[in-house]
Amino acid sequence: MESMPVPSTEALQAALATVNDPEIRKPITELGMVEAVDVSDDGRVRVTVLLTVAGCPMKDTITRDTTAALARVDGVTGVDVQLGVMSDEQRGALRDQLRGGAAEREIPFARPDSLTTVYAVASGKGGVGKSSVTVNLAAALAEEGLRVGVVDADIYGFSVPRMLGVSLPPTQVDDMILPPVAEPGGVKVISIGMFVPGNQPVVWRGPMLHRAVQQFLADVYWGDLDVLLLDLPPGTGDIAISVAQLLPGSELIVVTTPQQAAAEVAERAGAIALQTHQRLVGVIENMSWLELPDGTRQEIFGSGGGQAVAESLSRSIGADVPLLGQVPLDVSLREGGDRGRPVVTSAPDSPAGTALRGIARQLARRGRGLAGRKLGITPTARV
Repeated sequence: MESMPVPSTEALQAALATVNDPEIRKPITELGMVEAVDVSDDGRVRVTVLLTVAGCPMKDTITRDTTAALARVDGVTGVDVQLGVMSDEQRGALRDQLRGGAAEREIPFARPDSLTTVYAVASGKGGVGKSSVTVNLAAALAEEGLRVGVVDADIYGFSVPRMLGVSLPPTQVDDMILPPVAEPGGVKVISIGMFVPGNQPVVWRGPMLHRAVQQFLADVYWGDLDVLLLDLPPGTGDIAISVAQLLPGSELIVVTTPQQAAAEVAERAGAIALQTHQRLVGVIENMSWLELPDGTRQEIFGSGGGQAVAESLSRSIGADVPLLGQVPLDVSLREGGDRGRPVVTSAPDSPAGTALRGIARQLARRGRGLAGRKLGITPTARV
């Protein structure tokens, strides 16, 4: 019986190049994580993969994906994956590679040539479903094929990790943080809730709040994002001001309910754009109505609040601020948040899922203007 040819080193390297680090989302070969690959005469492969840190929470995923990729190569009869840990020098080289030579503490989204659209999701008061809207927009935008990240900037009332089903802590490579990734969709997320034990409250004043947001933006490796959403705390306090300072190109989305009292407070949250010089993208009305079994709608919180906020803000800033959509009350929206499965993916055809996916499609179609961007044009001397 003729034996199968031993797989070549090139074929094995090509297979390993299909394995992405689950957190960095780049091939392990490109990241310098493959230390050695050997194959015996009988086709058994032994590979050593270096983890970024000891106790990496994704080591089982890396082992599984590496084994599966190598097993698909013709001539491979078995795979042994050995895990090691990068040295300080190797981690430093990886950190420099990921940052692309940029200075530490630089916020990539604040650069004039950044192609990432940044949405700060704000509300005048709590309890209007701002966080639910944020995570569902993130998941829906990812469903549209965009690369999405979420910063849970509501330091006191953090809830985004639970709503996205993220339970793993971030991995730290020296002073660089690798954010966990929500599946499905691959939404990257960071929250102060990942750094406090249990359900302990965060008791900080303004400077600490500013530093936390700055660290989330500068020290976290986000990679190439199309959209970054920030779930702001209610009101117009320290964090809203810090976001405007740290991300001057960020744009505001205001969430309200139809109730007149909530709408009046939401107007103040949107009017902060006049002072921070941020662009107002539009208003989302949440909890608009309850759809009854007979097909009628019960407007539990009244009606017209979202449209009123949009019209008032349009008059205030002298530019059109549209009502992006109305999201009805929906049990599946609440259930999805509790289970860590956003309604846009767990029940996409539900009333709330349909409305939120419609809003996300509007945002996905929006393009950034050229104001402030570098165009790669070099002036030449006049002859």
